[in-house]
Amino acid sequence: MLDPDIYLSIIIPAYNEAERLPQTLKRLHEYLTASGFTYEILVVLDGPSDGTREVLQKLLCEIPHLKMIDHPVNRGKGFTVREGMLRAAGRLRLFTDADNSTDIAHFDKMVPLFKQDYDLVIASRHPKDAAGARQLVPQARYKRIVGQVGNLVIQAVAVPGIWDTQCGFKAFRAEVAERIFSQTTIAGWGFDIEVLALAQTANYRIGIIPAHWINDPRSHVRPSDYARVFVDSLRVRANLRACRYKVQEKTARPPRV
Repeated sequence: MLDPDIYLSIIIPAYNEAERLPQTLKRLHEYLTASGFTYEILVVLDGPSDGTREVLQKLLCEIPHLKMIDHPVNRGKGFTVREGMLRAAGRLRLFTDADNSTDIAHFDKMVPLFKQDYDLVIASRHPKDAAGARQLVPQARYKRIVGQVGNLVIQAVAVPGIWDTQCGFKAFRAEVAERIFSQTTIAGWGFDIEVLALAQTANYRIGIIPAHWINDPRSHVRPSDYARVFVDSLRVRANLRACRYKVQEKTARPPRV
């Protein structure tokens, strides 16, 4: 539910993040304290089997406006982001990864685009999306190759014109987040594709900022997940053709943030 007093909600999906989450949350606290924004941080637990839950419970006492949404069963990143987006209260809602691979300071570049009436703003690691985008610490070579080939497929099947659909740093106006995420069906890694396909279908304005992205070798993405993303792209295409989504098409520009 929208709370006009909260400017920014940050959603962090978390599976087994006992090692990485504390550093990321402390970085968010540092940035948000200096920013002057009114905010909340929602960590959505996705059935962790390590000590993530216990670590987070301790941090709840240390970091202001930090909240936990606890799901005991692992459902997937798409499911947890959806839960966070629909339970957030901010006028702007940003999801970011638990490893802070795209630092929270990137949000500074998003704010001017929202003031220009963009409906959602995403970060991209691909220079064809935004000049200056780059991977400061790149992924393994095989991941980059698979990702490049996969993106060509994604563009052909579901999301034309966007070269990096998978960067985990995307922000939405509240009403746009609620309209899109109330319709999403993909619980796994391919949810970004569905979200962007729905945004394009509804004629929402998508802004793109360049990401200076740092790969964390402890990523939970497995080689088999790339195949699942491809299958998810086909699902999105089939759903679009069958008109299964009911996202309201944009008819007027939103108010300035």
